[in-house]
Amino acid sequence: MLSPSTLAAVATVRLLQRSALILIVVATMSASLLTTGTGARAHGAYDPAGFDFYVDSSMGPIKSRVFRAADGNTDRIVYALDGMRAREDLSGWEIETDAARKLTEHNINVVMPTGGQSSFYADWERPSTFYGTAIDAYADSAGLGELPAFSNGPGKSYTYAWETFLTRDLRNALRDRLGFSPVRNGIFGLSMGGSAAITLAAYHPDQFSFTASMSGYLTPSSPGMRSAISTAMVDAGGYNLACMIASPLSRKWQRMDPFVFAPRLIANNTRVWVSAATGVVTDEQFSKDTVAGSALEILAWASTRTFQIRMTTLGAKNVAYDFPTTGLHNWRLWQDEITRMLPDLSANIG
Repeated sequence: MLSPSTLAAVATVRLLQRSALILIVVATMSASLLTTGTGARAHGAYDPAGFDFYVDSSMGPIKSRVFRAADGNTDRIVYALDGMRAREDLSGWEIETDAARKLTEHNINVVMPTGGQSSFYADWERPSTFYGTAIDAYADSAGLGELPAFSNGPGKSYTYAWETFLTRDLRNALRDRLGFSPVRNGIFGLSMGGSAAITLAAYHPDQFSFTASMSGYLTPSSPGMRSAISTAMVDAGGYNLACMIASPLSRKWQRMDPFVFAPRLIANNTRVWVSAATGVVTDEQFSKDTVAGSALEILAWASTRTFQIRMTTLGAKNVAYDFPTTGLHNWRLWQDEITRMLPDLSANIG
């Protein structure tokens, strides 16, 4: 039972969350929703220090990019998860940041899976399709036939099985082919990847001793969140949330909600790092991306604060929080967060 003061705090952050959702609706009239790179600053699309690492799976061969620790160890490994607009060729972490360099200099091996657009790195119930929906009816009536954005591509011609891939196929291949330790790994991500990193760590504590969410949405069962996520997935590649998890009342949906499974993180004694900024603009030039980036980060901040209240109420001692006073939902924020997170990550893996 939550105390009156805790309930009041939750009510306050949820009010902010609802306000952010309204801002996002406005922002999406001219900008993308739940993007991963609003107002991003590019660092170069390819880092020659990494190498391609292909692993077979039920989804076909999946590429990851691997960056070796400076000291050559095989015990300290971290997985870096991308956001909703994850590309098939390179991770946003490689394209937009120098995270790999920073981490490898601190003797941490970095694994960056590529692909998984709008997947939440989950095992889906079926391939994503909008067949029989109003979208297809509209396309047919307009003589457009199939809309490519909705009818083919990763996770549409096959069923996403990202949790299985990350926790079995890739994990075992890294062990067998590179000698990487399959235990006491770390995992972090931004936005969609942040929520997924917390979830994967909660249910695979033998693999992950550290997890971090940067600007993640950690209360997906909150009012309005499922609709926001659904809209985001349509915008980010034309994916159907109902094909991932059909019902918001199902155990599978609850299984993806960090607010719900928070006691599991405490019981596992997983080291947790969560961060989100305020959405306050600093020196970015005002634009439609600025509006979207601000609204998205406010939503992430409210969701993360609600998660903090939940963990505090449960007496959690295994979580660290970082709430920068300024910052938008963009790569500049997440690039800087790597530096702040790194000591905690380094101390809790291997």
